[in-house]
Amino acid sequence: MSLIEIRKVENKKDLKTFIDFHYDLYEGNEYDVPNLFSDEMNTLSKDRNAAFEFCESEYFLAYKDGKLAGRVAAIINHKANERWNCKSVRFGWIDFIDDREVSKALLQAVEDYGKSKGMDNVVGPLGFTDMDPEGMLTWGFDQLGTMPTIYNYSYYPEHIEALDGYEVDNKYVEYKLIVPDTVPEKYAKIAAMIEKRYNLHVRKLTKKDVFQGGYGQKIFELINSTYKDLYGYSELSQKQIDQLIHSYLSFLDFNLITCIEDWSEAEHKMVGIGITIPSLAKALQKCRRGRLFPFGWWHVLRAIKMICDAGNAKGMPVGVCGEAAADPDLAVVLAGLGVNSLSMTPVALDDVRASLAEVTFEEAKAKAAAALNGDFYKPAE
Repeated sequence: MSLIEIRKVENKKDLKTFIDFHYDLYEGNEYDVPNLFSDEMNTLSKDRNAAFEFCESEYFLAYKDGKLAGRVAAIINHKANERWNCKSVRFGWIDFIDDREVSKALLQAVEDYGKSKGMDNVVGPLGFTDMDPEGMLTWGFDQLGTMPTIYNYSYYPEHIEALDGYEVDNKYVEYKLIVPDTVPEKYAKIAAMIEKRYNLHVRKLTKKDVFQGGYGQKIFELINSTYKDLYGYSELSQKQIDQLIHSYLSFLDFNLITCIEDWSEAEHKMVGIGITIPSLAKALQKCRRGRLFPFGWWHVLRAIKMICDAGNAKGMPVGVCGEAAADPDLAVVLAGLGVNSLSMTPVALDDVRASLAEVTFEEAKAKAAAALNGDFYKPAE
């Protein structure tokens, strides 16, 4: 029998090993879309993730005959346990080679951790909250994954089902919809009828609405009230909401955010929100081990260029938000690619404005073309 050793993640170097295992296990897989290394580090670091206000966790690595063979996170969400009146330890970020001794040892580590904390059942795969990827793929292994969802090999559910005491607790269904060029007439008529009957109105949000007008807060308050009765939901804290407004909403193109307001109420209550994100799946697959540098950025820029070309051809503005827009050098490249608007934190405005003022649009297009041709881009210090 092979020797399986479970080691606890003790430091930043171990955490890097924990994160990198997924990239190595899925290297060359045509369907897996890896998360960026920086995003994984932010989520799993106890000093960066606001969920640790009410969560605690340990991370484990499995070694078989001295070689890394698996990983898993054991998480206790005290807020969710209180809400659902249970004593559950969650398992997430689980990956393993096709060896049942390895998968069994990993889940045993989660069970032991839970028992040491007074928990009496194990559930997963789940993250700290519903803002993290959750669930295990059981069908559709030949479909391209997405950033927000989990892709896993087909042997994963087979391993779990073979373990004593584990059974299906909940099922998720993910749909792939092909959006037509024009809205079918029937759908348009039904939408208009519902809007009129219930006095609903579509509102397009601006960055001012979101960051200064309180709509960022409203979006996550709506998510909390809508999701509160869904399986295992953990209500977002104010610290989490503040963090998500900065890290998630700042990343979005506001032209692709639509909210629905109920004008039968004096305050025009928000009752629906729809967020669309262009797919960067193919570009992220080419970011070696989840890193944008030294060459992953080039694939992302190519994807942005394709989105700009498609959007501008149809008269649709394209925006970039967050850290990319806030980098003075990259802002020039993005403008040259055809990005129409840049959204960033106020502290970055002066530097970005100055950088854009130094070049003509033709010069910006030349810088973008050079970047697409492989000239190394180095972010501003």
